[in-house]
Amino acid sequence: MANSGHNPNGLISYGPNENCTLTPGPQYCPPIVGVYEYRPSLAANTTFIALFGLALVIHVVLGIKYKTWAFLFAVFWGCASELIGYGGRILMWENPFSFPGFLIQICCITLGPAFYSAAIYLTLSKIIIFLGPQYARFSPNLYYWVFIPCDIFSLVLQAVGGALSSVSSGTSKTAVDVAIAGLSFQVFTLCVFISLCVEFAVRYSRAQRIQQEKRSLPTSFKVIDELSDGYDGPLIHNEPLFIGLEGVMIVVAIYSLVIAHPGPIFGRPGAGSHGADVAVVSNGLVEQGMSTKQQSA
Repeated sequence: MANSGHNPNGLISYGPNENCTLTPGPQYCPPIVGVYEYRPSLAANTTFIALFGLALVIHVVLGIKYKTWAFLFAVFWGCASELIGYGGRILMWENPFSFPGFLIQICCITLGPAFYSAAIYLTLSKIIIFLGPQYARFSPNLYYWVFIPCDIFSLVLQAVGGALSSVSSGTSKTAVDVAIAGLSFQVFTLCVFISLCVEFAVRYSRAQRIQQEKRSLPTSFKVIDELSDGYDGPLIHNEPLFIGLEGVMIVVAIYSLVIAHPGPIFGRPGAGSHGADVAVVSNGLVEQGMSTKQQSA
């Protein structure tokens, strides 16, 4: 079994004590005995580094321009995590048995999307304030005060699973179970968040329709399935699947956040910080409500 960390010559191909290389000689091992059973694609990983690097630059420019600091903070570290993670995969292209490269890529590529989620949580809270807190089930600030800690908790579980895996050289089933628990909780959190988003959109749309009548989730599922059999399952050895459901999907997500950047709406001159935006919009809603009451009187 390749992922047991030993090849037919008795050399160690996975773990902190790995001693396999691609260099012809007594320590040569074929890539198939590595943890992924393949040599990561240099072309694909350099492409992802270029795309995430470009996205990082664009988001920094937009964040500075519109002064969306919290959003920029989350997206910046998300892109940085992806860049470091795909750098780890290039280390594994140079040496498919590189244990540091494996840990770097599996930790950072898993971490990156959590920062993007945080950016989306922040944006939803502002959308709710802007369109009408009365249509939301919870206070706008509660969305990121609840969901960001949930993401942190899931990441802690994944980190513990990764640490146990590194100590056991990938042979610990407990490590895999802990990592899957973290990923499963992350998926559950995202499903709840999406449900609340949909509910808010439906309630807001219904309210608008009534007024008008009066007046006239693949990456996380993929990773869970991938790790369900530990490091010996078939999905973890499928690089095209990784490229399609991990790399491409996250690239689409980060560039969607470029296209739908909150800056043009919530980064208006004078809007200031998130707290200032809350105050400005909330005051506007109060004044609008008072004006409506006066007109009706």
